[in-house]
Amino acid sequence: MEDLHAGIVPITKTGDWSDVTVLDAGGNRILWCDVSRIDDEEMRSLMRDVVNRLYTFQLHAGNPALQAELEKWMSVAVKWDEPEVDLRKIAAIDHNIRGSKNGQN
Repeated sequence: MEDLHAGIVPITKTGDWSDVTVLDAGGNRILWCDVSRIDDEEMRSLMRDVVNRLYTFQLHAGNPALQAELEKWMSVAVKWDEPEVDLRKIAAIDHNIRGSKNGQN
């Protein structure tokens, strides 16, 4: 994740990035808001990393060593924004459950 965040941040005078463009190797000027920040391979790598970490956490959530590691990070985490429940995901899960109960998929 830090690698994705690394690099030079362009300057905008408008505040909405409409004054920033990227000139690609083909000579195309692309508005900053239209530029893809990561390529497909970087996205796949990020998704694999997130899935693997969540999977590992789920498998070892009750492990005292993992709990101790989490406790070490709690002093830093209190400065973070509170997590939010993804209501769209919950609604999709509820919709799928209702569909399964009604014989639909």
